[in-house]
Amino acid sequence: MKKYLLFLALAVISISAIGQTLQPYILGSTIKESIKEVAPRLKSALKKNGFQIVGEYAPMGDADRLAIVVTHKELLASAEEIGGLAGFAATLRVGVTKEGEMVNITYTNPEYWGNAYYRDDFDKVSDNYVVVSNAFKAAVKPIGNYRGAPFGSEKGLEIKDLRKYHFMFGMPYFDDTKELGSFDNHHRAVEIIDGNLAKDKPGVKKVYKIAIPNTKMVLYGIALSGEKGEENFLPKIDLTSPEHTAFLPYELLVNDTEVLMLHGRFRIAISFPDLTMGTFTKIMSTPGDIQDLLEQLTE
Repeated sequence: MKKYLLFLALAVISISAIGQTLQPYILGSTIKESIKEVAPRLKSALKKNGFQIVGEYAPMGDADRLAIVVTHKELLASAEEIGGLAGFAATLRVGVTKEGEMVNITYTNPEYWGNAYYRDDFDKVSDNYVVVSNAFKAAVKPIGNYRGAPFGSEKGLEIKDLRKYHFMFGMPYFDDTKELGSFDNHHRAVEIIDGNLAKDKPGVKKVYKIAIPNTKMVLYGIALSGEKGEENFLPKIDLTSPEHTAFLPYELLVNDTEVLMLHGRFRIAISFPDLTMGTFTKIMSTPGDIQDLLEQLTE
């Protein structure tokens, strides 16, 4: 009887998971204050709930946007356990955006990005992501009017589709990364990137740098400016409210001796899964432009 009941419970869970969809962002809370008033309280709440703030900046230099990048011991433990391209999942992003009279606090949905980046390995780290999701809720809930509303895709994506996501036939998958450079050893790769960031190369500025413990993985977040940067492509794709401030910054990963970026046609599409082909054609040059900007850091 006990075995039958256990089987029945598992069957119910499996059935309920069928058709479950996820969206890329969560609208956490809204509040009628300025970003300058909200940001210190939010950062304090994030730290109180186990997050480490690794960087922040205003995408496009827009005073109405603030992107805060965070990590968490569970995110780092997950990346360390799986290794390789899992380094891209070591951080998540929080957006603070002034829209009209309200400030929206948004963040990247941990389960969405976890499934997209870990794919079939996500089941191995899913418990860690439950902790992160609960920590986000606890951090944003006391600030303003709590919403807890997923957004970023009208219908959402099913988990099975997220794990093998590509925009359309012939477009890149998660692991179709672009190599920005290759070096004799890991230390040299990091040294070159740090040196180039210190030289103020045009169009690129460090938002954060984080090393995944006990690995040869270092993740960077880079602000992109100039005629090929964020001001060129973000206004063409961020067309709905709440705004997708937590889409940025763009990342590059030092994975042992290689320096990699997610293909722009994957990274942008997974962030805006409802993007139409017509809109995508308006930013056809953007994936290559981003690669050109980031390649300066490995020269």
